[in-house]
Amino acid sequence: MDNYIKWMDGHSRLVKIILCIWILDITWAVYRIGRAASKQNWLHMVLGILWVIAAGTVGWVLDLVWIILNNRIFWFKED
Repeated sequence: MDNYIKWMDGHSRLVKIILCIWILDITWAVYRIGRAASKQNWLHMVLGILWVIAAGTVGWVLDLVWIILNNRIFWFKED
């Protein structure tokens, strides 16, 4: 899973924006769950699973705006 996280983080802003499009936003949901699992953060893991539902409604818009403005997805700071 760490390789997937590094792979997603290593993309250019344009690729990240493309991955925010409505159906493709599921890749960011998997990213959230994987990142939470690698850090053993159970709260973020549960929120990541709930994000799968939100991604189909407003989540992808939040991700899109956040990546355009901050070059990272809409999520909690874990670092």
